[in-house]
Formats: sequence, structure tokens, C-alpha cells
Amino acid sequence: MRDYLFWIVSGYLSGSVMYAYWISRIFGKKDIILLSKDHNPGVANTFMIAGIPFGMLALVCELLKGALPVFAAARCLDPARPAFAAVLCAPVIGHAFPLPFPREIRGGKAIAVSFGCLIGLFPEWRPLGYLVFFYLFFSLILKVSPHLYRSIVTFMCFALMVWLNVRAVPVRIGCTVIAAVTTFKHWIQHAGEPLKLSFGLHTGK
Repeated sequence: MRDYLFWIVSGYLSGSVMYAYWISRIFGKKDIILLSKDHNPGVANTFMIAGIPFGMLALVCELLKGALPVFAAARCLDPARPAFAAVLCAPVIGHAFPLPFPREIRGGKAIAVSFGCLIGLFPEWRPLGYLVFFYLFFSLILKVSPHLYRSIVTFMCFALMVWLNVRAVPVRIGCTVIAAVTTFKHWIQHAGEPLKLSFGLHTGK
């Protein structure tokens, strides 16, 4: 169990490093928490505020901070053990609820790191494939707006497909926790905003 605890803590600490914020702050000289509308220390705000080069760098780092600890742990541990569920979702929890310093950095919505954790499951590709599919489907085909509802629907469908098609119970549980954490973070960060649920086919206009 100590081995699992090591990788759980390592994944959490890896997830707690807010690369999008620090890359924007140090290299782009932009405080994305202060300057962004939603005050989220995430990749999207790095792209919009600090620019594409820093956004790409932040995206890679945010993906890797989820992928590397999960990928390494899967080769040292038995992914069929129940404790692996905590290993899988630890980086997402670290990003959403990081260590409280510096105090101005609150947890992010954890989208990029969620993709990273699922990349770390390779060669098991189905959870990643489901999340990619639903993320694109509800963004480009059957567009759900606003972003809050799009994220909720995307991650709910992702978790459902994992439960229906992936036999490994720890992966099912870990993916469910990932979906729950990202949904919760989206909900609390948009609390109080005027929300209107709408669906529509994306026309590109």
C-alpha cells in the first residue's frame, strides 16, 4: 500500500503545480488570474492573454503533469488494484485543490490535466478516446452552451461510456472521480452567473 500512497502523493503534488499560471507570469509577464474574466489559472487563459507560444507550452506541461505520474505508476503498480483509482485521479485533484501557497492561486477547472491522466493509461486508450470524442462533439457538432453545461454534459457522457465499456473497476472509479471534480470546479467557478441552457448544431458562423 505504501507504493500506491507514494504515487498518489506524487500525482497530487504534480497536479498542484500551476504551469499555465507560472508560464504566463514568468515568461509572458501576464497574470492570467488577475486579467481573465473567470480568474482561472488554466491553459485557455494562457492562450488568450499570454499568447499562442506560451499557451502551447502551458498545454504540454499541463498534459504531462497528469500523464507522467499515471504512466509511471501503471508500470510499477497493479492497475487492477482498487487503490489505482486514487492514483489515476490524484493529479486532477491536485490541480483542482492545490496546496494553499501562494494564496492567490486557487485551483483550476482541471480539463487539460484530465486529458493528461487519461493519456497516462496508454495502451488503454478508450477513456481518452471517449473524452476527446464528447469534448469535440459537444463543442463542434451538437453545440451545448454556455461552457458550464458543455463541460458537465461532456464529462457525464465520458464517465458513463467508461463504465459501460471499460472492465477495469479502478479505471471506472478514477474516471468517475475525474468527471465529478471537473464538474464541481466548473459549477462553483461559474456560480452566480446568468446561465441559459441551449443546444444547437454548429454551423461555423
